[in-house]
Amino acid sequence: MLKRTKINASVSPKGSLETLSQREVQQLRETGSGSVYHLFRQCALAILNTGSHSDNAKTILEAYPDFEVKIHQQDRGIRLELINAPADAFVDGEMIASTHEMLFSALRDIVYTQSELENKRIDLDSSEGITDYVFHLLRNAQTLRSGVEPKIVVCWGGHSISTEEYKYTKKVGHELGLRGLDICTGCGPGVMKGPMKGATISHAKQRNLKGRYLGLTEPGIIAAEAPNPIVNELVILPDIEKRLEAFVRVGHGIIIFPGGAGTAEEFLYLLGILIHPDNQGLPFPVILTGPKSAEPYLQQLHDFIGATLGEAAQQRYRMIVNAPAKVAREMAAGIKAVRQFRRERNDAFHFNWLLKIDESLQHPFEPTHEAMASLNLTREQPLHHLAANLRRAFSGIVAGNVKENGIRLIEEHGPYEIRGETTIMRPLDRLLQAFVEQHRMKLPGGSAYEPCYRIVD
Repeated sequence: MLKRTKINASVSPKGSLETLSQREVQQLRETGSGSVYHLFRQCALAILNTGSHSDNAKTILEAYPDFEVKIHQQDRGIRLELINAPADAFVDGEMIASTHEMLFSALRDIVYTQSELENKRIDLDSSEGITDYVFHLLRNAQTLRSGVEPKIVVCWGGHSISTEEYKYTKKVGHELGLRGLDICTGCGPGVMKGPMKGATISHAKQRNLKGRYLGLTEPGIIAAEAPNPIVNELVILPDIEKRLEAFVRVGHGIIIFPGGAGTAEEFLYLLGILIHPDNQGLPFPVILTGPKSAEPYLQQLHDFIGATLGEAAQQRYRMIVNAPAKVAREMAAGIKAVRQFRRERNDAFHFNWLLKIDESLQHPFEPTHEAMASLNLTREQPLHHLAANLRRAFSGIVAGNVKENGIRLIEEHGPYEIRGETTIMRPLDRLLQAFVEQHRMKLPGGSAYEPCYRIVD
């Protein structure tokens, strides 16, 4: 095993944790020393490893088994003591500024959020309460800036994509940056890094020193995958659903690049919101795009949406192939319409309060075999409910492919059974089969893909 250099260091906060009351510091220490400690340690180690050659969580944890992080109270607030930390996170004994920021973002979001959850005033049983909670977390992270013109573009897509697809995301990011737009992604590699990298260059060209590279993640993901070093605002939301809601409330438009089952899940979540009758007439630009080589993938996804959710859903997005400048122009025009719409209704620029998100999309879905088999995949329900159930089906497939709990369930009980009407199951089967053929169902590793599901119509 490669010998890693280690360092001991003491660091004080930057950002939202700089000014804390003594009671808040005490609260942080108590929460951060219990069950949450293990998670915080894992995330801290992933962050300290940002930009290194290995992004594999297991490899990182094995390389630094004796890494510890301690929270100390001092008169001015709080201090972190790092023991046997990766030396790569430091230059001449000083921690790299972006790593420093992200480390305290993780402390803020994991530890502080946990202590807030224990607070009785948080209501997670109603739709309004969940939206309020997401708002509260984003405000605490200082993500919400009132009065700033709408310009945040959310980019979704795969972690593990081809070199050509990655280069295309950079070109699109570059065109967005030239038009003064900021980037928000899931903060990891692949599609989550490419647009940020492209925008960094174009922001520099335009002498834009205030470019925002917002990364929204959740604990299970960040612990396994270090944030990319370009992220200058990191927010860790408690679960997938809160994270998805944060994307659509904070973003002013969304670009979807090629990916796999996870990208299809995000797309269906978004369409489930946009085709809700209450959101008719609400401007929200969505563009499905990729290089020429990804055209079959984009077309299959488009056809699947047409076959299951119909033309009404297809009209809520544009498909643009191999034209980065056109994507950026369309997005800039779409965001202009968003700005006008919100101004006329006195709605906030920084948080999309008017967007109706059905409660069925806000509660975490636990993909057990029973839950997957009992999904309602028939046409005897409103379209936005069908979109929500299709999103759950993909959520289960993602869990069975890559998440520890899902993989264990498949090993114990065999593949998930997904049942429904023939007119929905056939297109679903075709799409999933195309994902398998295009090697979009699992991370590269050489072994053949073993489906974690069985389609029953």
